[in-house]
Amino acid sequence: MEKKQYTSPIAEEFAYEMRRQTRKAKIINYAPVGVLAFFFALLSAIAPGFLSLYNFRTILNQLSVPLVMTMGLTFVILLGCTDLSGEGLGGFCGCLVTLLVINTKNANDFGAPAFLIAICCGLAVGLFSGFIHVKGKIPSFMVTYAISSIMSGFAVMSYRGQPAMAKDPLLTKITSGSVLGIPYLTVASLLVFVAAFFLQNYTRFGAYVMAIGDNEAVARNTGVNVDRIKMKVFIWAGFCIGVSGVISAIRVARGDVGLGKDTVFPAITAVVVGGTTLTGGKGGVVNSLVGALIVTIINNGLILMGVNMYIRSALQGVIIIIAVALSVNRGKKVIVK
Repeated sequence: MEKKQYTSPIAEEFAYEMRRQTRKAKIINYAPVGVLAFFFALLSAIAPGFLSLYNFRTILNQLSVPLVMTMGLTFVILLGCTDLSGEGLGGFCGCLVTLLVINTKNANDFGAPAFLIAICCGLAVGLFSGFIHVKGKIPSFMVTYAISSIMSGFAVMSYRGQPAMAKDPLLTKITSGSVLGIPYLTVASLLVFVAAFFLQNYTRFGAYVMAIGDNEAVARNTGVNVDRIKMKVFIWAGFCIGVSGVISAIRVARGDVGLGKDTVFPAITAVVVGGTTLTGGKGGVVNSLVGALIVTIINNGLILMGVNMYIRSALQGVIIIIAVALSVNRGKKVIVK
């Protein structure tokens, strides 16, 4: 006679909870794609000219800066940290590259190496931010906010109050050129995305970032050099900010501290809307790509409909609140790192 297998109510309840959590995780993972499809369909119906070929090219151009910025911020947020240096540092890198190519302020003509110099400056400042955060044990948002203010001052000092206009033919070629209809600047941002995707999914660095964001104490106890990984993350973020500043300067052929204005919070919005949690450890660069597309097409559609810029800013704030409310794990103690 066969014995009837007994299953305890606790085991059944645990199994049910695991299934529920799995379903919830799947919904959360695919929700951003659904949101992107919804807004694309909505704006196609109500925004004049949204589906035109010209507007698609415009969207690709508008995507370049936020996409690069989000690639840097994604790794920072995966740690559970924040980087607010983008506005000042991006503006400084944009001003610097304009002053190094043929321009209206000086006789410099560094050509293409000017881009590399400006990006390396972003990388160096990222290293400095990470060093202060890690060694000084100061919350990342405080360090990077201060760095943003400092670099904004340096940006204005670099051109002494009168922004330089770039006259280098190379910039014109870059802004007007394309590959298979995709603008060069967007191609550059997609290359940064590919690099970020590789770093996250195919290197120990990416695995360690996820582990630290999920539980820093456990990662440290298992032998991960947490401080070194954090500094590398801020170096990567500085690199991405430098690239975004250079792209902004190329687009407008002008070196102004305002190049970095209103770039950080749209990027953070894109990261969170894409599904990367502010508490760290969940999400990634693919999520951020989807989030950047969502933020870009919404902004593009509102512009096409003639919505006031202040209303657009208010809507962005609403999106941030909703995204954060949906992404924060209320059962997890939130620590500002």
